Amino acid sequence: MAPRATWKGYLKISELTVPVALYAGATTSQRVSFHVLNRKTGNRVHREYIDEETEEPVERDAQVKGYDAGDDRYVVLEPEEIAETIPESDKTIRIEAFLPLDEVDTAYFDRPYYIAPTGPVGADSFAVIREGMRRKKVAAFARAVLFRRVRPLLLRPDGPGLVANTLNFDYEVRPAETVFEDLPDLKIESEMLDLARYIIETKQGDFDPRAFDDRYDQALAELVKAKLEGREIELPKPPKETKVVNLMDALRRSAEASGGKAPKKARADKTKKTASARRRKAG
Repeated sequence: MAPRATWKGYLKISELTVPVALYAGATTSQRVSFHVLNRKTGNRVHREYIDEETEEPVERDAQVKGYDAGDDRYVVLEPEEIAETIPESDKTIRIEAFLPLDEVDTAYFDRPYYIAPTGPVGADSFAVIREGMRRKKVAAFARAVLFRRVRPLLLRPDGPGLVANTLNFDYEVRPAETVFEDLPDLKIESEMLDLARYIIETKQGDFDPRAFDDRYDQALAELVKAKLEGREIELPKPPKETKVVNLMDALRRSAEASGGKAPKKARADKTKKTASARRRKAG
């Protein structure tokens, strides 16, 4: 059974308009979820908004949004005022530009969606847009009013359809420089780089999301199952702490753990150091 569309409208480029539907590309519905209970009665509990001064519950009709202006002052916004400022949706995803596929920093990616034509009308036009993008190896930058907000999107060809990511705005993304600016510019020894390259080569693989394990969710599911069956669950043993003498030793151990021996140069250096240490001991 096909999933339910979260949005229906049009994909527009220049004078070409195609009726399309937007489908959520990710869902958390399969995760283990919990209710909050009263430990004493076992009954579910519900949240209430409490006035911080009177400590009385505030009914839903009495709740309004307020912007903190500082000094305990708030700008009150009525629901009608907020509704009037929200841009009206014309149900159109407008493509504004085409970009190289690898040009957009993934830090800007927000939620994933799939775009497909809603029927045979316009399916040919949709296929032409998708195939043109695939052959030119480009993504499309677009805008649309989705879920009551103007949102930028990045569209990419994916099989017979398009995958779309809503994008974070620039002010929402923290620049990498603010985190990396204090990192020192270190000179790496060639032997260490040889070991690092070897480890990378022996660990190469393909991107396969099916191989990802949600260990936290699996552990929760097993805990729930064990309680339902009235049995104790075997807790995982914490990993053993290993002491690393230095970075070179750590790289060598990693290379050996990757299924092979360290590169010849690194092994030769290790042999020389071992022999030298023996001579010093003997002397």
